[in-house]
Amino acid sequence: RSRKIQIRNIPPHLQWEVLDGLLAQYGTVENVEQVNTDTETAVVNVTYATKEEAKVAIEKLSGHQFENYSFKISYIPDEEVSSPPPPQRSRRGGHSSRERGSSPGGSSQPKQLDFPLRMLVPTQFVGAIIGKEGLTIKNLTKQTQSKVDIHRKENAGAAEKPITIHATPEGCSEACRMILDIMQKEADETKSAEEIPLKILAHNSLVGRLIGKEGRNLKKIEQDTGTKITISPLQDLTIYNPERTITVKGSMEACSNAEVEIMKKLREAYENDVVAVNQQANLIPGLNLSALGIFSTGLSMLPSTPGSRGAAAAAPYHPFALPEQEVVNLFIPTQAVGAIIGKKGQHIKQLARFAGSNFTLFSPIPLQIAPAEGPDASERMVIITGPPEAQFKAQGRIFGKLKEENFFNPKEEVKLEAHIKVPSFAAGRVIGKGGKTVNELQNLTSAEVIVPRDQTPDENEEVIVKIIGHFFASQTAQRKIREIVQQVKQQEQK
Repeated sequence: RSRKIQIRNIPPHLQWEVLDGLLAQYGTVENVEQVNTDTETAVVNVTYATKEEAKVAIEKLSGHQFENYSFKISYIPDEEVSSPPPPQRSRRGGHSSRERGSSPGGSSQPKQLDFPLRMLVPTQFVGAIIGKEGLTIKNLTKQTQSKVDIHRKENAGAAEKPITIHATPEGCSEACRMILDIMQKEADETKSAEEIPLKILAHNSLVGRLIGKEGRNLKKIEQDTGTKITISPLQDLTIYNPERTITVKGSMEACSNAEVEIMKKLREAYENDVVAVNQQANLIPGLNLSALGIFSTGLSMLPSTPGSRGAAAAAPYHPFALPEQEVVNLFIPTQAVGAIIGKKGQHIKQLARFAGSNFTLFSPIPLQIAPAEGPDASERMVIITGPPEAQFKAQGRIFGKLKEENFFNPKEEVKLEAHIKVPSFAAGRVIGKGGKTVNELQNLTSAEVIVPRDQTPDENEEVIVKIIGHFFASQTAQRKIREIVQQVKQQEQK
């Protein structure tokens, strides 16, 4: 017996959120990772907090039916649990440790993040890219100093296959150019296609920032490179496919130029997220980022870095110490209320259970949706009460749900307004002399932070601070503000 189990035969279109809710019914889930396989159904490894919980989960979930799929479950021996690999929730190769350049004997460079270029190529060109006895691909990797994985076994019978290229940004671009050239020559010789578009795969959590506000980033790339760029719809995302396809049409030269600009934006977004994840791990002691599974297609694809793992391990959760309760008011579009509540309240119950799962001695995190202020109110307030880790989980799930359900169009980043209350005597410190602190906060977090002036403190002598931004920006701002308040309180006590 061990704490870790493997679940096989999961329907590929099953949402993570449904699976998370199911797993949480049997205990505290510490980690969920998707195992990359060549099967048509998904396979996940689940680590529970205790062996007893894993045993209950095996008993209850064995043979569990989802539509026409029946779960198959087995234990994973304990020796494999001691050092879990980073979560992988991608059907197209994922970001495995091997792919990040940390294979045994490899020259890993921990300071430089490896962000591979992922391409989708027509299956009929794979043979030409590999070449006779693999000579073409060997020549390509040598010239570009890259490592190229062609995922031939994935999606048997599919019209397209993914290719993952690991190299410097320049090496990736050169390899991409060479692959486009090989495909074009093959197409000309066989007269099989007139135009070969470039198809880049990108994780959904990065695509919003590539598109930019009102699509500005994408339009600029199109104008600068003379290409036409389209992005696959959100509806195509499933448990097995967290990536979207960016299709670039134009001349080979134009497509190559567009690749450079697209990857620049994606790489920037990815690096910002890694920094934000590390900040969260440092700001919330004991936060187990790999166990959150916040977005049904999102956060867990980020790499497990020494910083986040070290911080999480440094301060384990102590169930007998009552965690500090925080109240955050999050404003969501009125039309999204039904999606957050779910049929017969199922989604909001799952969300509360998930967010409070590490605090089992106390009641789950309370989530309330305040009544509408009027018949035409465009927003509703969600009141979230719980400790920092539960706030992170609950708010993350709400951001993820709004994106998933298309309450923000594909060209928009999900940005929400959050209100937190601070003691009136600490408000000045949040603003800083001449607004210096609040400006620094905004620069650091990318969130908009507003401390409305001339507020009348409430009965608890508290005033509101407004925070507007995407999930990581909002979270970092909330933690930083609470840090400032804590410092002020300690000085007051002294």
